[in-house]
Amino acid sequence: MTSAQEFKGKKGLTRLWNALGYSRDGIAAAWTNEAAFREELLLAAIAIPLAFYLAETGVDRALLVSSIIFILTVEILNSAIEAVVDKASPEKHDLAKRAKDMGSAAVLFSLINAAVIWACVLWP
Repeated sequence: MTSAQEFKGKKGLTRLWNALGYSRDGIAAAWTNEAAFREELLLAAIAIPLAFYLAETGVDRALLVSSIIFILTVEILNSAIEAVVDKASPEKHDLAKRAKDMGSAAVLFSLINAAVIWACVLWP
C-alpha cells in the first residue's frame, strides 16, 4: 500500500506531471461514471464557443466561460463527495443523505450562478 507521503515528496516538473495525470484520471472517471458531468460537458462544448461569439469584451468572455467551467468544477466535487460517502457508508444514513444533498445544492447554485451571469452579460 502506498502512502500519501510517497506522492507529496515529489517536486518540480515530476510533481506537475503527476498532478496532470491525476487530473486526467479524474476527468475520465467523471466522464465514465457521471451522466450529469457528461451532460454538463456537452453544455460547455456549446456554451463556451457561444460565449466567444456573443461576448463583446474580454471581461464578458471571461465571465461567461468561467461560469461554465465553475459548473464542471462543482459537479466533479459533488461526484467526489458522493463517491466518498458511498465508500464510507453504503447503507442509508441521515449524514450521508445530508452530504449528498448539500453537494447537489452546490451544483444547483453553480447553474443558477451561470444563468445570472449569462443574463447580466447578454441582456444589460
